[in-house]
Amino acid sequence: MKNIWKWVGIAALGLIIILFVLPFLIPVNKFRPVIEQQASAALGRKVQLGNLSLSLLGGSLGVDDISVSDDPKFNSAPFLTAKEVKVGVQLIPLIFSQEVNVTGVYLDNPKVTLLKDPSGRWNFSSIGTGTPAGAEKKTGSGTQAPSSVSIGTLELRDGQITLGSTNSEKRSTYTKVNFTSSDVSASTNFPVRFSMEMPGGGEMKIDGKVGPVDQKDAALTPQNVKLTINDLNLAASGFLDPSLGLAGIVNLDASLESGAGIMAIKGNLKLSKAVLVAGGKPAGVPAVIAFDTKYDMTKEAGVLNPSTLSVGNAKSNLSGTYKSAGDSFVVDMKVVGQGLPATDLEAFLPALAIHLPEKSRLSAGTLSMDLHLTGPTDKLVTDGTVGLFNGKLSGFDLGQKLSGVGALAGIKTGNDLEIEKFTSTVQMSPTGLKTENMDLVVPSLGTVVGGGTLDAKNNMNFHLVATVKSNLVSAATGAAGGAAGGVLGKALGGAANCKSGELKVPFQVHGTTSNPQFVPDVGGATANLLKAELSCGAGGLGSAGGAATALSGAAGGNTAGALGQLGGLLGGKKKKP
Repeated sequence: MKNIWKWVGIAALGLIIILFVLPFLIPVNKFRPVIEQQASAALGRKVQLGNLSLSLLGGSLGVDDISVSDDPKFNSAPFLTAKEVKVGVQLIPLIFSQEVNVTGVYLDNPKVTLLKDPSGRWNFSSIGTGTPAGAEKKTGSGTQAPSSVSIGTLELRDGQITLGSTNSEKRSTYTKVNFTSSDVSASTNFPVRFSMEMPGGGEMKIDGKVGPVDQKDAALTPQNVKLTINDLNLAASGFLDPSLGLAGIVNLDASLESGAGIMAIKGNLKLSKAVLVAGGKPAGVPAVIAFDTKYDMTKEAGVLNPSTLSVGNAKSNLSGTYKSAGDSFVVDMKVVGQGLPATDLEAFLPALAIHLPEKSRLSAGTLSMDLHLTGPTDKLVTDGTVGLFNGKLSGFDLGQKLSGVGALAGIKTGNDLEIEKFTSTVQMSPTGLKTENMDLVVPSLGTVVGGGTLDAKNNMNFHLVATVKSNLVSAATGAAGGAAGGVLGKALGGAANCKSGELKVPFQVHGTTSNPQFVPDVGGATANLLKAELSCGAGGLGSAGGAATALSGAAGGNTAGALGQLGGLLGGKKKKP
C-alpha cells in the first residue's frame, strides 16, 4: 500500500511539473509571427500581438495585447484593440509538433470603432475579403477566394463599440458588448449571439445565423436573425437633438433577413412616454407600429410597405419611403386614419402639447387625419388635416365659461360640451405647432374659426372669431346691452336683426398653454360690427358708430374678462381672479 501512495505522489509531482514548468520550456513567442500572418490574411487587416504565454490547464495561449488595423481610407487608429486575449489551441500538436491549431478566440474588454463614409460604405466592409476596401484579392482564375481559416469558438466579452461617420465628429458609444459564435468561417453560415447596452439605458440583442461572408463587402453578408431592443431611452440615446426636448422609450421586436444586399424587416415597435413636440408632456399610452419594410443596403434607402400605427383601438395606415442621410434617416411618409375612437387617443394628446380643460375628458367622438411626414427623423415636419366629429367633452360647461361675455351671456350649454365638428389644417414640427382654417361647430353655441401658432418656447398666438348662430342672437344681444351699454346693445341688436342673423366676437389668445391669456381683438370686432350694420342699410350707420365707441370702452372690462372664458374652447385653464 505504501508503494502505491509513493507512485501516486510521484505521478502528481510529474503532473505539476508538466503543467507549470513545461509552458516555460516551450518557446510560444516564436509562434507569434505565424499567428499574426494567418490572422492578417484571414481578416485582410494587419494584426499585431503582444507577449504570448501558454496555459496547459486552460489549453490556451495568452496574448497580452492585440491590435487590428483599420481600413486606411477610414481611420489611422486601430479598428480593434484588446488588453487580454486567450487563444484556445490543440495541445498535442503544439507540444509534440509545435503546430498551432486554433480552437477558439476569447477577447476580454475589446474596443471596436465602426465608421461609415459618405457613400455608405463601412470600415468593416473589407474584413474577411483578405484585402482592404477598394482593393481586389483574386485567385489565379481571377475570382475572389474566401479564407479557409475557421475558429471553433469566438467570444468578445464586456466590450465597447464606438459608432460614427467619417464626415462628422459626432460619436456614440455602446458598452457591455458581448458576442458569441461557433464554427466561424468566412465560407459558411454560422450562429451568432450579440448583446450590448444602449446609451442612456436599454439593451439590444441579436440572435440568429449569418454568412457566408460577402467577399466584396462584409456589410452585405447574408443574415437571418431576430432583433430585440428593450427600454431604449431616446432622449439620452444621442439619436435625437437634445435641444428639441423630444423623448420616449422604445421597445422593438423584429426579424431581419437579408441577401444580395436587400434586407427585409418585419416586427413591432412600441413607443411609450412619447414627447413629439417641444413643450409636450409624456403620453399616457404607447403608440405601436406593426411594420413591414425592405431596405436596400447598397443604396441605403428603404420602402415602408403598408403598416399600421395603433394607439389603443385607434388604428391608422402608415406607408412611405426613407433614406439614410448622415447620422439620421430622411423620411417621406403618409399617415391616414378614419373613424378613430377619440377616447383611445385622448391620453396621447399631451405628447403633442395638447391639454384638455381641467377636470374634463373626451367621452365620445371619432377622429380623422391625413398627414404627410417629411424630413430627418429627429426634425420631422408634419402637414395635413385633422378632424373631430360628434365629440363630447364631459365635465366642461361652456355656457358657464362664457357667462362673463356680454355678447354671449345667457347661452346654456349644459355640463357636457357637444362638438358636432372640429377640423383644421396643421403643420407640426419638433419646434412648434401651426393651425389654419380651424372650424369648430358647437350646436349649443355656433362656430369658432381662425388659426394660430404655438412656438418652440410654448408661446401662443391665436386669432379666432366666435359666431353665434341665429336662434341664440336675441338672448345674446340683450345681455350684451347690459354689459357694454345701451348704445352697444342697440348696435348688436341691429346686427342680430339683419338678414345674416349672426353675431361675431373676434378675440386673440396669448400666453402659454399652462397660462393662456385671452384678449379681445378690438380692431377685428369693430370692423365686423361696422360690416354688419352696413349690410342692414344706411339706418344702421349711426348705431354702428356708437357700437364702435362703446366696444372700445368695454374692451378692458367685461368683454376682456369674458373673452378669457373662451379659453375653454382651446383647452386652456380658466385664469383665477
